Amino acid sequence: MNKIFSPAPLWQNAGVGFARMITGIFLIYHGWEIFDEKQMQDYAQWDLFKNNAYASFMVYCGKGTEFITGILLALGLFTRIACIIIACTFLYISFFVGNGKIWYEDQYPFLFVMLALLFFFTGPGKWALDNIVFKKQ
Repeated sequence: MNKIFSPAPLWQNAGVGFARMITGIFLIYHGWEIFDEKQMQDYAQWDLFKNNAYASFMVYCGKGTEFITGILLALGLFTRIACIIIACTFLYISFFVGNGKIWYEDQYPFLFVMLALLFFFTGPGKWALDNIVFKKQ
């Protein structure tokens, strides 16, 4: 019981790894829309995009980024690079696609920014391919 009230980390490596994998799965789920042509066309018709010559490209880039970085995050492969891309993508979503109201309306995409920062600073945790590829010391 003392461990619960202690400020010392509790299964930190495994906890970070588990949270990273779940976050990656959520990103894959959101990015999966890249395979739904009708949904992608609907996104391209949003006010932000519809007068832009590159609307479809921007929408496919965003969803493709979510999908690919989700896979990388779930696997724990190139975690820090994936986190930089996730943070930039979701900052754009929070402040340009959304209204920048990160305390309410745009809180959900901003939470992905915060999780990306967490994994950037802590590393991938347990069960990550980065540990194998980069020979964790």
